[in-house]
Amino acid sequence: MSGLERLKEILKDAKTQGASDVHFVSGDYVAYRINGIINFIEKWGIIEEEDLKNFMAPTLKDVHAKLLEKNKSVDYSFGIPGVARFRVNLFYEKGKLSCVLRLLPEKIRSFEELGLPPVLKELCKKDFGLILVTGPTGSGKTTTLAAMIDYINENFPKHIITIEDPIEYVYKRKKSIVRQREVLTDTISFNQALKDALREDPDVILVGELRDRETIKIALTAAETGHLVFGTLHTNNAIETINRIVGVFDEAEQNQILMELSFVLQGIISQRLLPSKKGGRVLVYEILIPNMPIRNLIRSNKIYQIYPLMQSGQKETGMITMNQRLAELIKEGYIDLETAMGVSPNPEELKHLLERGQNIGNFGFSSQNPFSNKPPFGHR
Repeated sequence: MSGLERLKEILKDAKTQGASDVHFVSGDYVAYRINGIINFIEKWGIIEEEDLKNFMAPTLKDVHAKLLEKNKSVDYSFGIPGVARFRVNLFYEKGKLSCVLRLLPEKIRSFEELGLPPVLKELCKKDFGLILVTGPTGSGKTTTLAAMIDYINENFPKHIITIEDPIEYVYKRKKSIVRQREVLTDTISFNQALKDALREDPDVILVGELRDRETIKIALTAAETGHLVFGTLHTNNAIETINRIVGVFDEAEQNQILMELSFVLQGIISQRLLPSKKGGRVLVYEILIPNMPIRNLIRSNKIYQIYPLMQSGQKETGMITMNQRLAELIKEGYIDLETAMGVSPNPEELKHLLERGQNIGNFGFSSQNPFSNKPPFGHR
């Protein structure tokens, strides 16, 4: 059996067992992460460095092989038809090759399958502006964005350009033209691809990550000039996200950035995945939809005053705070109090909310659709 065939067998098995990630360590057993827990799989035997090289060499493009040699690490993706796509990080530890693969379903899941609130569909119908999906690594940002992009693709005749590092989900043509550009393979950088995109007649632009000042600046300009721009940041809530964007710029520029952001921001979805008492993982999120008072607060740099406004008028706007969503999930029996308190941005507020027993079950997923037997996001 060739190295690639053996790799396929391992990855098929990992998918069957519901793994989200597969770890290869030279001189040790393969490990699967299942429902957030690392499990060593002895049936494949010890994987030596030479085995790992044989596994991964057929999946590497020349540009990625050269980058691995130069930087001692590389990110890329590949697919196995009928199994899944995989996001890969190859790197060295203790002088030997190591690898982590993230399983990406070939099928892009729908809003309903993921447990995403209906307000996200309304955001997808916007003609222009900036929509941000934020959260820590492994919080499902890419999966949420894929559902949103595919919703546009399925329902509207648009030109969609994605800029990714690496390409994860692959979109099939439906009503839209979808062009996917991978950093290093199709473009030299996020900001160069974003500059190019503005000359390529786009309606929708997805920027895999808003990594630096220049990329953020171009994204704001694109949103301001009539394009719908999606992007991600590694922030934990809506307020932190706004502060992060503004903080990237020099003090002299911040007033202008606040002005632009107050006009173009259409929504911030901050999310993470938590272990569910019913198996798998469950999605918890916070959603900010700027109304006129919130836009005024952004413009006047009174970001700290936004949170109370997120708690009012929610039936009209679709907004929800992280604590309200946590309270919903506790009520529905999906997470326990200890788990919720561990991730709550304000445990005292959550405790008070639970004690009052108010504002629970009136927002987001649980008020719109009953939970299915599978928790939102499944094992992801």
